[in-house]
Amino acid sequence: MNCFEYFSEIEERFCRRRGSLLLLSTLDWALIETWREAGIPLEAVLRGIDNAFDKYDQRSQRARGRLRKVNGLAWCAQAVMQAAEQRVEAATGMAPSRPPADSGFEPERVAAFLEQNAQTIELAASSVRSEDAASWAAAAGIALRLRELAQEMRSSHPPALDDLDRTLTVLEEKLLGQLRTSASESELVELKEQADRELAPYRSGMSTVQLRQVQQQFLHKRLLELHRLPRLSLFYMGHG
Repeated sequence: MNCFEYFSEIEERFCRRRGSLLLLSTLDWALIETWREAGIPLEAVLRGIDNAFDKYDQRSQRARGRLRKVNGLAWCAQAVMQAAEQRVEAATGMAPSRPPADSGFEPERVAAFLEQNAQTIELAASSVRSEDAASWAAAAGIALRLRELAQEMRSSHPPALDDLDRTLTVLEEKLLGQLRTSASESELVELKEQADRELAPYRSGMSTVQLRQVQQQFLHKRLLELHRLPRLSLFYMGHG
């Protein structure tokens, strides 16, 4: 299973159990990213979603279908964490299984992904107002570095994917730092308020740490979306 499938499998399971097509929100994608970064296996996430909806279906039958429709993936957050804990407990003392090899990360495909992101960043930087150009100076260096990495991927000794992705994570953090610096105070406050509003119905089912992580991911994702900038990690190669 490659990285993209982590997103798509979760989206498909949630929509199927909900019973209707529902585009995941920025908050939903941010939550999936926190699960992925926490190392929660896909199987645990899917089990948690199923467990949450199994309980919902039972309550719905008793209430004769009068329960409110589930509108967000965050509603399953507590069940996912419980499923992850149960998986760890069940695996205690067992030999770890060999994970399947990732596919779809051929050097040329990775190089093309890096060049595409460099071009997108260059285009965004060239379209900013002249008075904001100074705060976007770092973007040119990030785009140049992405092109250098693309050349390395086409060389006879391309870097290991793990090493490359760590470098991309650092570059994305620099890009996000630039966006936060160039954003006005009112813009950042508005984004935080938006995250709080969307998280409000699910606070009781999420830990303080998880809430903080999702809020941070939400802010990062919205900043990139507002400036039409890409995520840089190889994780997003197959995710548009």
